[in-house]
Order: sequence, then C-alpha cells, then structure tokens
Amino acid sequence: MKVALAADHAGFPLKEAAREYLQEKGFAVEDFGTYSDDPVDYPDLAVAAARAVQRGECALGILFCGTGIGVAIAANKLRGIRAACCTDCYSAACAREHNDANILTLGARVIGSGLAMKIIAVFLQTSFAGGRHRGRLAKIKALEEEGSYNSANKFKL
Repeated sequence: MKVALAADHAGFPLKEAAREYLQEKGFAVEDFGTYSDDPVDYPDLAVAAARAVQRGECALGILFCGTGIGVAIAANKLRGIRAACCTDCYSAACAREHNDANILTLGARVIGSGLAMKIIAVFLQTSFAGGRHRGRLAKIKALEEEGSYNSANKFKL
C-alpha cells in the first residue's frame, strides 16, 4: 500500500517520524513535503497529497500540521476526500470503519510521537465496515454533487 504524506512546518518533525515508521513497516510512501521547519502554507501541501489520494495514486494519506485541523479542512475541500482529524485510536478506527476516511490528519502540537504512531497503525489496519454506513456515505457523496442533496427529502438508510 502506498501512503501519501504531507506536513507544514509545525508538522514536519512528526511527518518525518511517521515516514520512518511507515517505511520500517513496509509501506511505500510518497512524501509531498515540507522538507524542513521553514514556514510554509499548509493548504498547498495538504492539497498536493490529497490529490494523490483522490486520483488513486496513493491508497491513503496522512497529513500533519500544528493541530491537524487546518490540513483536514483543506483536504476535505476535494471531492471524494474524507479527512479525519484524530487524537486517539478509537476515533481513528471509527474514521475508517464507519466513515471510510481516506486521509488521517494529526496535530503535532496536540499529540506526541508515540501516540501518533499508534493512531497511524490503527488507521492503516482498519477497514471500512460497509453495511449501514454505505447509505450515510452516499449522503456525503450527494453533498459533493451540487444540488443533489435536499434536506426536505432526506435519504433513507
């Protein structure tokens, strides 16, 4: 499995630790930067990695910034991207199992490296459960299609 990585300057050290961890575990990694702690704009890097996931060039992505929130917001602007900011293993498992999240976002100023690697492991090892969750994802997909979601005519699960 190929994993896209990207970070801003705040997330750079954690991205580097994650890259090493993933490579040790046998994952192929595509690193979209940044490559130092020099200030950069997180949307540029988040979107570059998210586009690789969107196009199917990478199966999943992991993005880093100070809180994990900014890169999540930027990535989620792309059609088909479901980026989840997780600070614990339970949320990471549910993001994959229930929401079929294809990008994990982590806050380097929020969690430490040890917990981050545990969250990454859970995210990568968990599969989408399908079932009742498919209908909910269909509603999210409809939101991406302009005008196709009408709250007055709610979808049935």
